[in-house]
Amino acid sequence: MTINETQDQIIEEFCELDDWMDRYQLLIDIGSEQGPLPADCKTEQNLIDGCQSRVWLVCEREGGLLRFRAEADALIVSGIVALLVRTLSGHTPDEILNAQLYFIQRIGLDEHLSPTRSNGLLAMVKQMRMYALALKAKGGV
Repeated sequence: MTINETQDQIIEEFCELDDWMDRYQLLIDIGSEQGPLPADCKTEQNLIDGCQSRVWLVCEREGGLLRFRAEADALIVSGIVALLVRTLSGHTPDEILNAQLYFIQRIGLDEHLSPTRSNGLLAMVKQMRMYALALKAKGGV
């Protein structure tokens, strides 16, 4: 599935819900479906700077693709990072670097997050793109 197909699927899931309390609940449910990271992955190196909550992001290379796993210590943030992992994991560095993450605006997430959570969201996206840039720089594609 392409990044845009995944984004369209997410938009469809969220647009079925009119009320933002229901959308927050969906976000919490999505985050709860993620398995926890092993304790050895919860290191300072995997902690994302710029998030008010503690968010650990692990990136593994599988051939020319990047696979992300993440965990957050806050329910809504866990859902946000789960959506990003779902959207960007399993793609090449170029696909990740060139992706326009339009689902964030289309589901209204950008308007319904506090400024600190919005900054955290940007930090998560930035870190995922940094992993992609690093792999690309190493000639991993």
